[in-house]
Amino acid sequence: MSKVSLQIKIAEYSNWVGQMGSDSRMMSTHVSLFTALFVCWQHGGFNSPFAVTRRKLMTHSRIASIATYHKCIRELDELGYIRYEPSYHPKFGSLVYWPPE
Repeated sequence: MSKVSLQIKIAEYSNWVGQMGSDSRMMSTHVSLFTALFVCWQHGGFNSPFAVTRRKLMTHSRIASIATYHKCIRELDELGYIRYEPSYHPKFGSLVYWPPE
């Protein structure tokens, strides 16, 4: 990936986090989970969709409660920050799509 393309992706991420900062419905756990999603997206070569696992996201976001994780990922999906497709299979990751710019 070129340096310019990487800068564009980081700028997109910054815009999304800025939107979250002005959204009164967002809590620190939402931002933390969104940041963990960005790290997984980056590790996956910035492809959309990309596969994630609950364990990896909870580790990166430092969310300890499974209930909190599920609440936050569902709300990020409902509010349009991501599109989340759970796999319900222990070996396959769920798919996450970034919203169109």
